[in-house]
Formats: sequence, structure tokens, C-alpha cells
Amino acid sequence: MGKRKKAAKRPQQSRQKVPLDTAFTCLFCHHDKSVTVRLDRKEGVAQLVCRVCDQRYQSKVNHLTEPVDIYSEWIDAADAAQQDAPAARPAAASSSRPVATAASDDDSDDD
Repeated sequence: MGKRKKAAKRPQQSRQKVPLDTAFTCLFCHHDKSVTVRLDRKEGVAQLVCRVCDQRYQSKVNHLTEPVDIYSEWIDAADAAQQDAPAARPAAASSSRPVATAASDDDSDDD
């Protein structure tokens, strides 16, 4: 048997951490990068605020929570609130109430 060949050394690829977004698009006013998330890990609370339309959301956090997680929770909460809201009803006159008509004044004749 012969000598083993040494494996060619591959250049190590440095895995750089790509920072996650911290500014997001608002669900309500649709402005780009207007929503910011502030994490207070000491208090265990995250606050999401849109600086354009002043929409706010607050959630609990732990040591693994990132701003994108809070933004995702906000999207889910907004969808859930929209599902729970009653369906928009078309404006229609109720059949239980009489339709208001212009009353004629017979007593106001100036003769």
C-alpha cells in the first residue's frame, strides 16, 4: 500500500451573520421602514411603534426574541383581530322602522 494523499485544504468560508431588519413596513399606513421595535429584555417587554400613524403593539419577550419576531406577532395579531371583527354590513333601511317622510303642515296656511 502506498502513502495516503493529503486532502487539499479548502479555504474556510467565514460565515458572517447577516443582521436582521429592525425597521419594517407598517400594516396600516404602508410606509416603508416606519415601524421600529424596541426590546427591553430586563423588563421582558417589547414595544412596536409606527412613527407615521402611531400604531402600537406590545408583547412579552425572552432572551431569544428578535425584533422580526415581534413584527411577526403583530401581523398575526392584526390578522386575528380582522377575523374576529364582524363583517361589514351594507347600509339598508330597517324594516321594523317606518320610513321618515316629509310631514305636511296643514296649520301653517297663511290666509
